[in-house]
Amino acid sequence: MKYYTLLALLALSGYSFAQTKYVPTVQNSTLPAPEQVLGFQVGDWHARHDQIQRYMEQLAAASPRAQLDTIGYSHEQRPLLQLVISSEQNLQRLEQIRQQHVNAVRDGEGIADDAPVIIWLGYSIHGNEPSGANAALLVAQYLAAAETEEVRSWLDKAVILLQPSLNPDGHDRFAQWANSHKGMMAVSDPQHREHNEPWPNGRPNHYWFDLNRDWLLLQHPESRARIAQYQQWLPNIVADYHEMGKDSTFFFQPGIPSRNYPLTPKRNFVLTQELANFHAAAFDQAKQLYFTEESFDDFYVGKGSTYPDIQGSVGILFEQASSRGHAQDTDNGLLLFSDTIQNQLTASLSTIKGAVSKRTELLSYQQDFYKSAQQQARNSKTKGYMLTESADKTRFAALLDVLQRHHVEVYQLNRDWQDGDTSYAAGDSYYVPLQQPQFRLVKAMFSTEKNFADNTFYDVSAWTLPYAYNIAFSAISREPAKSQLTTSWQSSAAKNKALPVNQYAYAFNWQDQQAPLLLQALLREKLVVRAAMAAFTARSIDSDISFSAGAMVVAAGLQSEADWFNRLQRVQQQFSVPVYPISSGLTAQGSDLGSRRFAAVLQPTVLVLAGPDINSTEAGEAWYNLERLAGVSPTLAEPQRLRQLDLSQYSHIILPDGNYNQWQEKEINQLKEWAQRGGVLWGHKRGAAWLAKVGLLKAGIWQGEEMSSLIPSHDLSYQDKEMLAGKQRIAGAIYQAELDLSHPLTFGLTRTTLPVFKNSTLLLQPSPMPFVNVALYSSSPQLAGYTAPEYIPRISQSAVMLAHNIGKGRVIAMSDNPVFRGYFYGSSRLLINALYLGTAFSTAAD
Repeated sequence: MKYYTLLALLALSGYSFAQTKYVPTVQNSTLPAPEQVLGFQVGDWHARHDQIQRYMEQLAAASPRAQLDTIGYSHEQRPLLQLVISSEQNLQRLEQIRQQHVNAVRDGEGIADDAPVIIWLGYSIHGNEPSGANAALLVAQYLAAAETEEVRSWLDKAVILLQPSLNPDGHDRFAQWANSHKGMMAVSDPQHREHNEPWPNGRPNHYWFDLNRDWLLLQHPESRARIAQYQQWLPNIVADYHEMGKDSTFFFQPGIPSRNYPLTPKRNFVLTQELANFHAAAFDQAKQLYFTEESFDDFYVGKGSTYPDIQGSVGILFEQASSRGHAQDTDNGLLLFSDTIQNQLTASLSTIKGAVSKRTELLSYQQDFYKSAQQQARNSKTKGYMLTESADKTRFAALLDVLQRHHVEVYQLNRDWQDGDTSYAAGDSYYVPLQQPQFRLVKAMFSTEKNFADNTFYDVSAWTLPYAYNIAFSAISREPAKSQLTTSWQSSAAKNKALPVNQYAYAFNWQDQQAPLLLQALLREKLVVRAAMAAFTARSIDSDISFSAGAMVVAAGLQSEADWFNRLQRVQQQFSVPVYPISSGLTAQGSDLGSRRFAAVLQPTVLVLAGPDINSTEAGEAWYNLERLAGVSPTLAEPQRLRQLDLSQYSHIILPDGNYNQWQEKEINQLKEWAQRGGVLWGHKRGAAWLAKVGLLKAGIWQGEEMSSLIPSHDLSYQDKEMLAGKQRIAGAIYQAELDLSHPLTFGLTRTTLPVFKNSTLLLQPSPMPFVNVALYSSSPQLAGYTAPEYIPRISQSAVMLAHNIGKGRVIAMSDNPVFRGYFYGSSRLLINALYLGTAFSTAAD
């Protein structure tokens, strides 16, 4: 096969792929064109984020139609850009337009006859889907420079919020790869390095998270900045530009009709179909292939094309076949990068054209959306949800913060309240009413549905926020009196005050999510810390203080650093976890402070396997959460390098989900010897399965074909193939684990049950040996989300977490990812405990 095409040879001769395409020529020539700033035609190279930024800055400085704002910064401190494009007159009264729009939508004020439609164009949230970000340059140029009557009308009737690169860190990772492998002639061979990125590729952000799954969860600065703008503007249309496999064509919604989120109004789907006619007309004119309704769903409300649908917007997903470089051979012929950019430009302009044409319908639909939400709330038997947590204020505040960022109204109880047999304590309980503008979003956040009209899912089927944060919640059918509620929640964590000097010891409880961060800060300061293996009560200055199992004690008699108290004082004042002075080692209840039931706590040094064959998303989730929740930045190393690593440097080795079959007897013995000398070996999902396979974990596994065989597959026709595949997988559901709260790995958790997230069919078989089963699935484990009923009995017979000795060390395994998408704060405590309490137990496995 010849991979050097005529167009590639023309490019070598100075021909630009881009110069005959893209935008009409009727434009203001005094404004900068992208090639004048970039130094090349759009599509000839992959524009880096700084180049996109520079062009947007120069365009906004020169054009009265454009205003550029920096709305935040990525993890790697790249600016997150938003270019606001409208008529000069609209920009001069932009804040007035925004306020009038929000008031009309949420407060039901009248819609002005000249009210502009708010259009959101968001590009390339997946960094290695670059056609959108590069097309954004041309969209911005065209809207700022075109002098046609049609464009002037668009800008009079619309405010366009253009976010050119929603994931600048991933975008630059990919741009660097593609550009560094571009030859003098474009190589279209799919096997060429340019088209095959190395692990973890450019799709995710700095920590390898998929930002298009974070619209609801808000675990990253990119998402928080984006949602702040969304909630500030409440756009009528959100266009979400992506790429898919090279052998496809172009997709725009509607997607598969049966896979829409149930709370999305039917009128949304009608508008989506009406707007699709504009896209179809544009692609028909360009003679470009496209398809609709055969792929993708609109179900998970945490992704970019669905989150808007329960906010009164119309979210539209666009998927362009990817060249994954500058040119690639596909089933449909040669696909040039410039072709992919052209199609994204076409879809951008058809979106604007359709939105302006449907302006009054979109504005009235959004207003009706919120009016109908209020009516549905009044008719609902459920009046709202009560949230309760007394032991971990930090974890509770993290959930409340997410709700507030989505403009969900939350109120604190200022007096105890009784609902039937359930009591809710003032200060520890918060009320989320359904009678509020975000009615549908609240219903989605708290949903515990288990079955749906179509049980085949592109993404997860459950995301219940209180379960993820392990916050007790309940639906209530009557409301507390308004006099019992404070104003909407505000974060108010106060830092600790100075400690008294010359005390016998100082201690803090382990329940609060900040406690591990405080502990790590103390260990870095070389303070000696002991962990209580059981509850105790100690004498403080003027009262007795009760401490739970897992409490951390800094005893004065164990400190070797001369200025240890000054270090303790400085560190503890940075946190809001109460630290209590203890005046005597003789306790009122429980072990005295000199007892051997206070275990030594050492500063962990952690190795996370991260590289080819490892699930990059789950490796990134482990990395990110170790830093955020434990204060530990782990060493990241590829599994292929294990033989070359000096494992004696590490106290803990973490095997995330991945394929470890490349490891042979040498690596197995290497890990076994390291663990037997005292290391803590953790594995979850396929990491746990591999530990069991090679005998390091004494456990059986159910997975793969054995699980699939539980689903009947006889008497099916070919058209049932997708249905069967949907039943055989667990796309993402939430289950209930039952905990052994006396086990050190569960210290800090206060309830015997814990929600965990499951998105694979892999299961750990319970151990017949005593004390090995740290957590088991409950007898009725399904909390939320779809799972084939044939799987439930097997899941209820399975273990969530096992742990046992291996020589002087320990091996710990979970069937599920404890830090799924970064927001499962509840189950994350199991991983954090493994760092600090991973050798505080002793259990033989055979």
